Amino acid sequence: MAFDFKKEFKELYMPSTKPSLVAVPQMKYIVVRGKGNPNEPAGEYQQAVAMLYSVAYTLRMSYKSGYHIEGFFEYVVPPLEGFWWQEGLDDSMDLTNKDDFCWISAIRLPDFVTREDFEWAVQHATQKKKIECSKVDFVIIEEGLCVQILHVGAFDDEAQSVALMEEWTEKNGYKTDISATRLHHEIYLSDPRKTPIEKLRTIIRHPVRLK
Repeated sequence: MAFDFKKEFKELYMPSTKPSLVAVPQMKYIVVRGKGNPNEPAGEYQQAVAMLYSVAYTLRMSYKSGYHIEGFFEYVVPPLEGFWWQEGLDDSMDLTNKDDFCWISAIRLPDFVTREDFEWAVQHATQKKKIECSKVDFVIIEEGLCVQILHVGAFDDEAQSVALMEEWTEKNGYKTDISATRLHHEIYLSDPRKTPIEKLRTIIRHPVRLK
């Protein structure tokens, strides 16, 4: 059976609908950086997601191409993630102003994937799938201490869940620590193309520190 990050790391991918504290370890990602409304059809964000999945699945299926990744084992491609901010808003976001969103769209990688493996996958995906993947990058992120919650429903209603997180953070002696390097983070557990809006499941994660 293929390794499933969501099942093996439940503390990271299966939070409650009530806020909770989590220590997020260092992880490898493939990412694409951009700006603008993620809902724009065929826009920059949609193109970024296509690039990410192209490279992610090239790595996942690498063993069938003849390319050898040291330590490889079969796994389920982890869910799409996003780090979000707006220029000029250092510690908050206006969720209604989507045109001003800056984002880093991301998919987690298994630890055995190296930069050399990533570079092979970008080249292979570009050649075989005819998708320009030059904007995809390989990064290592360590979020550290965060508060997270499972938000169920429309993306436009996330402010309600964020308010619960802020209330929990204040009551428990922490302070939200969003900055240029520690960002509003979302993990998408549902496919919005196939899931009713009211049933969308999204993890929202905010970095925090002790007061």
